Amino acid sequence: MQSAFNILVFAVMAAVVFVLLWGLWNMFKGGDGNLSQKLMRARVLFQFIAIMLLMAGLFLFGHKP
Repeated sequence: MQSAFNILVFAVMAAVVFVLLWGLWNMFKGGDGNLSQKLMRARVLFQFIAIMLLMAGLFLFGHKP
């Protein structure tokens, strides 16, 4: 269970990096500003999900009595 959770966390963090780089690439090449804005909003959403998963992982798997 914990290894599957770790894979999920890393997948979401990889999505954050991918969307960030895609948004920066679009912005620097002078692409559509609306697309860059949507990508940056998606990045914030993925970051929120990643942080919530990390906190849930600490809550569920961090306590060892």
